[in-house]
Parts: sequence; structure tokens; C-alpha cells
Amino acid sequence: MPVRPGIAYDCDALVIGGGVVGLSTAYAITRAAPGTRVTVLEKEAGPARHQTGRNSGVIHSGIYYRPGSLKARYAVRGAAELVKFCAEYDIAHAVTGKLIVATERAELPRLHALVQRGRENGIPVRELGPAQIAEYEPEVRGLAAIHVGTTGVCDFAGVARQLAQASGAEIRYGTRVVRVDRRPERGVAVLTAAGDVVRGRALVNCAGLHCDEVARLTGDDPGMRIVPFRGEYYELARPELVRGLVYPVPDPAFPFLGVHLTRGIDSGVHVGPNAVPALAREGYGWRTVRPREVAGTVAWPGTWRMARRHWRYGAGEFGRSVSKRAFAAEVRRLLPAVTREDLVRAAAGVRAQAVLRDGTLVDDFLIREGPRAIHVLNAPSPAATACLPIGREVARRALAALGAP
Repeated sequence: MPVRPGIAYDCDALVIGGGVVGLSTAYAITRAAPGTRVTVLEKEAGPARHQTGRNSGVIHSGIYYRPGSLKARYAVRGAAELVKFCAEYDIAHAVTGKLIVATERAELPRLHALVQRGRENGIPVRELGPAQIAEYEPEVRGLAAIHVGTTGVCDFAGVARQLAQASGAEIRYGTRVVRVDRRPERGVAVLTAAGDVVRGRALVNCAGLHCDEVARLTGDDPGMRIVPFRGEYYELARPELVRGLVYPVPDPAFPFLGVHLTRGIDSGVHVGPNAVPALAREGYGWRTVRPREVAGTVAWPGTWRMARRHWRYGAGEFGRSVSKRAFAAEVRRLLPAVTREDLVRAAAGVRAQAVLRDGTLVDDFLIREGPRAIHVLNAPSPAATACLPIGREVARRALAALGAP
């Protein structure tokens, strides 16, 4: 299956991964360079089957992220662009705003730091006292809060479908990549599980939960490993308790935002997620165990260094995973009226979290390049919100690899 002289290319840019980032990249390439042939290979039967279609549906404002970081820049820009995109294509969405609520005095300095960070990122925020919290959310209790007006919700699976359609790319669903032959002077040839060979002039790796594996197949050392974290959700049986979106004050030591309350576009209220290690890259429940993938995670030195550093936090998350009582107690910090009976188990998601060899949890989007290859190696939340600017950046690099102006 190597790339050989005299063999025609099937496409110019070969994108692996049919989530919202891969499809946004395909869309951006064809917009920036009309006539560029793009093929997207997606192993599932349709788009957005993993991170894109299993998140909380929130259009993030960008308030949490370090000023100047890719996450901050792309989330702020992407949120505004995504709302316009949804409106243009009649995709379900709403700009609802959200509350970030401090329930303990120790959280107040972090809340005030978020106000400053929001302003540095160009995000309008309003500081609230307890009485003002009740005006927005009568059932929510807290010492103080901030209201972020640019946060919203949307149908991200619908966004992915529209990107696929509007891109003009050839989308091959049910196509799993098993081998990559990359020749820097010529291009790439990909072997699929069905035995087909697809040849392109450059490869774009947007494989999400499997992006590090694809990078290694290409011959590039990603310098990180995806450690999957499952986020478990409940539905609120009494959705009238929550009007909009309510978040706790996050711990800046972790890339996870904590258990929050989200009124979605379906008017249901989603509660979660927590963050527990998954026993498979697509491990949406404790019963899904893939020994080879577990062994790979355990063999990565960064896994153990991360565990030693954050075991207390992990123990709390594990407790809330196995005990509905503990999960409900965490929710009651924000919403005292909640009982265990109000929480109905819902579908889980898995976050593709990049971990470095030293145990550092990568806290920004990570895009690396090799000869004729661009690898998106860390694109968890808020990547769905930021998909349009991320897609343009990856497309710019892909077109440079193709030699386009």
C-alpha cells in the first residue's frame, strides 16, 4: 500500500475523524481553497458519535481559559461564530447565559479571579449577590455568583452534519484506518479495515480519542498519550428546578469544570459530568473494558505521575461515580432541593485528555505537525464551541503542507 509514482491521489487532504473538529477542518479547507479535494474517513456509521455527540451541548463563553491561550481566543471567537452558523442553517440553539456560583467562602477568591479573567478575555460578566442569584435561579443557593451572558446551548451533532454537507468533501463512514504509509516527498497512503487503500497528498489527524495512535501510525511521536476520562450524566426528573445553566467555581488545577446543571435545547436538564478514568477509549460504562487499551494507559509514565499528583481529587470523583447518594450530595451544594430520586441516569461521554510524560494534563488545544501531516492532539471541551476557528487553523496548516498559497 505505499505511495508510488504514477498512482493517482484520491484526494489532496485526507482527514481522519468525523467529529466536529475534523468536519470543520474539511469545511475550512474547501472554503479557503475551492477545488481542493478533501476526503474524510470516519470509522463510525455517521458523524459525531463520540465527544461531539456526547457532551452537554454547551456553547462555552471562554471565561475559564488563560488569556492568550488557544482555548481563550478560539472559544470567545468560536462561540459568536457558532451562534451565527446555527442561525444561518436553522440548527437548534439558544443563548441562555449561565451562572457560576460560589457556595463556600474558600471559593470566593477563585470566583473573583474568574471575573478578572473574563474581562481580560473580552467577555462581559456581571457580579451577583445571594438575592440576585435568586432572581435568575430561585432554587439555587450561593454566597456569590457571576452571570456570563454569552454562554448558550446547541445541537452539536446537527452542527457536525451541516459541516459535512456544506464542506463538499467526500465523507466515508464506516471506514477505520489500520495502517498509514507516509512518504514526505510524495504523500500518504492509508489502509482501511476493509482492505481499501486511500491516497492523499497530506494527512490531517482529527481522530479524537485515537489521535495519538494515528500519529504513531504515521510515524510521528506525539509526545503525549490520550488518557480517557468518562463523564457520567443524570437527567433531572424535576427540570422546573433549573431555568438555565448553573456551574460551580472550578478548581484551576484541573481541566474539568465540575458537576453542573444544563438546560438543553430539548428543555431537559442535564446534571454532570464527573470525571473518572475510563477502562477503554470508548468506555461509556464500567462494564466496557479493553485490556490492551488499559495496558497502554498503565504503561504510560505520565499516568502514574498524574495519579500521584491528583489522587485525592480522583478518589472523590470515583466515589460520586459509584454512589448516587454522593453524586446527589455534590449537586445539592448548588441546588439544595435535589434528591436522589430526582436523578435519572443518562448517557455518558468520554473526554480525550492528553497527558504528557511528566504527568501534566495538557490544558490547551495541542496541534503538532510532521512531514505532510497535521495532528490535533488535544481538543476536548471547549473544542466543539471553538470548532470553526480550530478548523481554520488546521486548514491553514494543511494547505501549507499541500503547498497552497
